[in-house]
Formats: sequence, structure tokens, C-alpha cells
Amino acid sequence: MSMTSSNRLGRTEVRVGALGFGAAAIGNLYRPVEDAIAIATLKAAWDGGIGYFDTAPRYGQGLSERRIGALPAQAILSTKVGRVLTPIAPPPPGTERHGFVDGDPFEEHFDYSYSGVMRSFADSLKRLKREHIDIALVHDLGTETHGNGNNFHLETFLRGGLMALQNLKAQGLIGAIGLGVNETAICDEVMAHADIDAILLAGRYTLLEQTPLDGFFDRCAARGVSVLAAAPFNSGLLAGGAHFNYATPPAEIVDRVRRIEAVCAEYDVPLAAAAIQFPGHHPVVASTVVGMARPEEVARNLSLFNHPIPAALWRDLKSAGLLRADAPVAEPARV
Repeated sequence: MSMTSSNRLGRTEVRVGALGFGAAAIGNLYRPVEDAIAIATLKAAWDGGIGYFDTAPRYGQGLSERRIGALPAQAILSTKVGRVLTPIAPPPPGTERHGFVDGDPFEEHFDYSYSGVMRSFADSLKRLKREHIDIALVHDLGTETHGNGNNFHLETFLRGGLMALQNLKAQGLIGAIGLGVNETAICDEVMAHADIDAILLAGRYTLLEQTPLDGFFDRCAARGVSVLAAAPFNSGLLAGGAHFNYATPPAEIVDRVRRIEAVCAEYDVPLAAAAIQFPGHHPVVASTVVGMARPEEVARNLSLFNHPIPAALWRDLKSAGLLRADAPVAEPARV
């Protein structure tokens, strides 16, 4: 697979590379990352041919965006709206808030209104040191995040925040608009009311889960919506980690991973290589977005992404019932 392939998002002129950089980790997700290491990680990614970077105000309460601002102007960036940051007194060192350690001194609150999206966008421009954002994604709409409050937030977005994004796009301040979520139901709800260009979908299309093939990807393709497939390792389990969807994996998932890994071993292919390459075989997927926090992680992911994988490995996974028979595994045509 080629990282330098340039794939169009929806019907826009925005193009992203086949491998993208997820910047939650350099927002100090679960553990602090020193400034120098974060900057070295971004440099390693850029020098290695990764040109697309995804961030959000949530990641370290602005810290990730601030660090992403050190990238060259040619880098393609996506950030998110839906949370507004307000200043607070700096917490004591070592403080974890919303999963991020030693974030910047701001607190987040949800705001999908017109004014909330406009403020979030303006603040992100300052942190990113940009006058334009390539991709703006609405962050964490859906019942998984908001429960019974989702209808309120969805209505607020459709009545206000959506117009803000559309106006910013019409002014040329945003190149593409879409969603950044962990579930597909909210995507269908939004697509029923609005034209969007892209969906960053985390953890839902991986070697362990292919439910978007049950019509969702077809609906995206029919509406000209591209998918940015994030979290291909399902929170780390497919790359040697201990978590599945941010939690301890159930026994049946652990067993399934072992069986997939055994098939990969027959072809001398690391499990993580199959995991990082699989999503990009679907023609609706424009980029696979992987979190990275250190230069050595960048080097490892670049190697995995370019590791040769014989077609027979995919055939064996399907024959063993470990991969859906309708999952595309041939290289898609890139436009």
C-alpha cells in the first residue's frame, strides 16, 4: 500500500494520504508526552511521508492542536467542533482530566450551536496557527456519548452548528465537513438531514468488526461520503496491546485474535500489519488513521503499513470464518 496515494474526500477538492496520523496520543492521552518527543514524533511522521493529521480540542484540552500547529503549512489537517474550551486555573502536575494527563488549562463543554461551532473553529485556528482548516468534523454526536441527551444535541447541531460549518465552507475557510464518531447510527441520522463530505469512524471497521458492510458503507458511497477509518487496532488489541474498545477484551474476542494471528503467522505477516492495512482495501475508505505518540511508533506503523501481504492470507481468513466474505481485500482504485 502507498502512503503517498492521494484520495479525494467526497466531492471536495480535499485529498488525504492512505495513512493518517491520529493526534490524541500527543495530547497526553492516558500518559504525558514531553514537548520534544511530541514534536519529534510529528517530524518523523511528516518526513516518513504521512501528510494527513487528525486532532481535536478535546485531546489534551487544546494541547494536541497546539502541538500540531508546528507542522508545515502543507500538512492536511482535520480538527473537530462540538466542544468549546474555557480557561481554568492550571491543575496540579499529573492531573488527569477526561483521559488526558497534564492537558492545557482549559475545561471542555459540549456546544453544537451556531455560536459554539464558530467559537470552537476560531479557537482551533489560533492553536493550529492556520487561517483555514482542511476538514472540520463534528465530534461525538450520538447516544454512546450523550445517552438520552443526544436528541437535544443533534437538534442543536442541525438547527445551528450545521449552518456554521456550511457558511465556513462556503467562505473557503473549511475544505470539507463531516463527523468524527464511534458509531454509525448517528451518521445515518445526520446524512438524512445534511450533505457531508466525510466521516471519521473509530474502531468500527477493523479485522474484528465489519458491521459497516451491512449497508452503511453502501449508503456512504451513494451519498458521496468518504470514510476515515480510525483506530484499526481496536484500542491496541490487534497490535499486541491489552485493550479492546478501551476496555478489557472478552474471552471470545481474545480467542478470535489468536486465531487471526495464527493465520498471519503462516504467511510470516505480523497481525498488526494485516490490521493496519485491512480498512484501506474498501473503496469508500480514503485514509486509515492511526494514533502515534513516539518516533519509534511512527517507524513501526510505517513498516507495518508497507509490509507485503499475500492475497492467500485474506482468503484463508475468510475460509476460516475470521473475516467476512464480502469484505474487500483487493487494492482499491485510487482517484
